[in-house]
Amino acid sequence: MEYKDYYKVLGVSKTASQEEIKKKYRKLAVKYHPDKNKGDKAKEEKFKSITEAYEVLKDPEKRKQYDELGENWKYYQQQGANGRRPYGGQGGTTTQFDGDFSDLFGDGGGFSDFFESFFGRGSGGTGSRTSGAFKGADIQANVTISLEDAYEGGTRLINLNGTRLRLKLKPGIEDGQTLKIKGKGQPSIQGGPAGDLYLTVDIAKHSQFERKGNDLYVAQSVDMYTATLGGKVGIKTLKGTTVNVTIPKGTDSGKALRLKGLGMPSYQNPNQAGNLFVQVKVVTPKNLTTEEEKLLKKLKALRRNSYSYTS
Repeated sequence: MEYKDYYKVLGVSKTASQEEIKKKYRKLAVKYHPDKNKGDKAKEEKFKSITEAYEVLKDPEKRKQYDELGENWKYYQQQGANGRRPYGGQGGTTTQFDGDFSDLFGDGGGFSDFFESFFGRGSGGTGSRTSGAFKGADIQANVTISLEDAYEGGTRLINLNGTRLRLKLKPGIEDGQTLKIKGKGQPSIQGGPAGDLYLTVDIAKHSQFERKGNDLYVAQSVDMYTATLGGKVGIKTLKGTTVNVTIPKGTDSGKALRLKGLGMPSYQNPNQAGNLFVQVKVVTPKNLTTEEEKLLKKLKALRRNSYSYTS
C-alpha cells in the first residue's frame, strides 16, 4: 500500500507552521468543496483527501504522532500483516504506538483505505463518525459598512449569498478587520459541526470625514472675514450633533483645529475616543459689490502703509 503523505496532499513542507497549514487548507477547501463542484467526483475525492490531511496536521499532538509513525510505516505495515503490535526503531531504541489509534483518528469511518488498513477501524466501531467527524469548511467573505456604522456599532442585518445574518458590531471597528462568526461556514458532509465564517469588514469612503486611526478629519469652509477677525462656526460631528468651534483671529487656510474626544471610539475601550480635527479652508469672496471693493482697497492701502512704517 502506498503511504499517504499528508504534507504533500496539502502542498506544505514538513516544517510548515500551524498557521501556514491552516491557510493552505482554507484555500484548497474553498476550491474543492462539493458545494462548489456538484457532480465532480474527482474534486470531491480531493476535498476528502485534503480534509483528512488537515484533520491530522492541524493538531500538534496528532501531527507529532503521525510524523513518528511515518518514519516507521513500512515496518508497521509488515507487523500489522502478521497480527502484531506496531513497534519500530533500531539499535535497541523502540517507538511504541499503543492502541488502534481510534482515539487519534476516530473510529475509521469516512477515512481512506490507508487509514483503515493502517490503523484499524476501532474496537467495536461501527464505521460511522460522530464526535470525530470532520468540521465543515470555513468561509471567507467581505462586508461593506458605513463609517457611521463603525462609529456607532450595534446590530446590522447583512445579506451573504442569499442568507441573512445578524452582525454585531463593536463601536470603533477598523477597516480591514476580520470577525469570526462561529458555525456560519460550510456544513460538514459527515455530520460534524459547521465551519466558521471569517468576515472582513470594509468601511466605505465617507463624503466628508476621513479616518486616520481613531482620529477623524473634516474640512470646514470659513469666510475670509471670520478667518481674519475671528468668530464661531458650527461643525456637524459624525455622531450627528453640531458643536460651535471658535475660529481664532488670523487663522490661515489649512490650519487644523483639534476637538478633543470627538473622533472614533476605541475598539478596545469604547469609553475612550480619538479627536476630531477641523481643517480650515478660507474662502475668498466672489462677486464683490462696488462698496466692498472700495473697502478692501482701503484696507489694502492701510496694511501697505503699516508694513512700510514698521519696516
